[in-house]
Amino acid sequence: MTAEGFLEGRRLQMARGVLLQCIMGGYPPARFYGSDDGDLALCPDPGQIHRLPWSDQPRALAICDADELTGESSRLSTRGQLKAVIARYAERGLAPVVATELEFFVFAPNTDPTQPFQPPLGLDGRREDGHSAFSVSSNNGLRPFFAEVYQCMAALGLPRDTFMHEMGVSQFEINLLHGDPLLLADQTFLFKHLLKEVALKHGLTVVCMAKPLAHTPGSSMHIHQSVVELGSGRNVFSDSAGEPTATFRHFIGGQQAGMADFTALFAPNVNSYQRLCHPYASPNNACWSHDNRAAGLRIPASSPVARRVENRLPGADANPYLAIAASLAAGLHGIEHELEPSAAIQGEFQVPDHLALPCTLHAALERLKRSSLAKELFGKEFIEGYIASKTMELTSFFDEITPWERRVLAAQA
Repeated sequence: MTAEGFLEGRRLQMARGVLLQCIMGGYPPARFYGSDDGDLALCPDPGQIHRLPWSDQPRALAICDADELTGESSRLSTRGQLKAVIARYAERGLAPVVATELEFFVFAPNTDPTQPFQPPLGLDGRREDGHSAFSVSSNNGLRPFFAEVYQCMAALGLPRDTFMHEMGVSQFEINLLHGDPLLLADQTFLFKHLLKEVALKHGLTVVCMAKPLAHTPGSSMHIHQSVVELGSGRNVFSDSAGEPTATFRHFIGGQQAGMADFTALFAPNVNSYQRLCHPYASPNNACWSHDNRAAGLRIPASSPVARRVENRLPGADANPYLAIAASLAAGLHGIEHELEPSAAIQGEFQVPDHLALPCTLHAALERLKRSSLAKELFGKEFIEGYIASKTMELTSFFDEITPWERRVLAAQA
């Protein structure tokens, strides 16, 4: 839209079905988004209008809510779903607080998708080989790229906590500061967009797939969650003596109750399960533990005022609005129904059958399809539309034969 049209308040409308467009570009049958495929209104959030600092010509981006023409939020909108979850907390005098940790890879351009990704050439003329995890070295030659990333984050008002080289080859992680869930979802979305745009300027490729490289750790989007009282800001997970509260236990119980049903919302792509089937630091379970990274729900070591629950299931490929909404909705469900969690698990452990999660997209979609809890919390229209779109993507994947199948199975009798 032109700047003039935007400033005049001209309404921008979009076909309702676009919210269910699959990643290949197609759409499920029209019955999933209204047979008429009528319009939605895109209503900009006044606090999320940004001049794009990486653009050579003046451009701006506005994050919008997708609203029905009658005025209410569209049930197909993931941002709208998150706002609805936050409102349900507010009805109980509570406000959730979250922070996201986003991992990503920085690669050289990859013009042939049949070939593996490669790290960029470093200043020493070599490609990183995996020995730089948590290193302060800068021989990878990415300092100019990250310098512009930091500048653009400041220009967009994205406060950062820590930045580090992660375990994977040319893999990095940013921790965003904790705050309002809607704001953090917006910031996570903006940061991913920023990364890709700035990378293109520097002749690089940023990849937020869950598992872009074999034999290498995948990329997560861990979600840290606490709940405070509206007004006082008191963390309701800790009592006056600094001990865990019943609300804290019930929140964990709700997380456990929803994780299997919601796995397809946290791990939305075929590739998501490549990360989860190699479980080091990517636990595919609904166990909870104090400061144990093998558990899907980790309680980080912290002071009582910062007591929180870390959901380690979502990958970097997850929709931040939907992943945060699903995690918080599960926790609130536990609070409302006073659900008790299983016993905490420490050290090395075997995952009990009832706390194991789906390990393929097909299994996760089947679990979501049977979930009355998902339909109760997000509405039948959204869940059925989401499943329809993801089923199209899964079918498209099965329409192709992978190099592994040709290499290993072709010689079989």
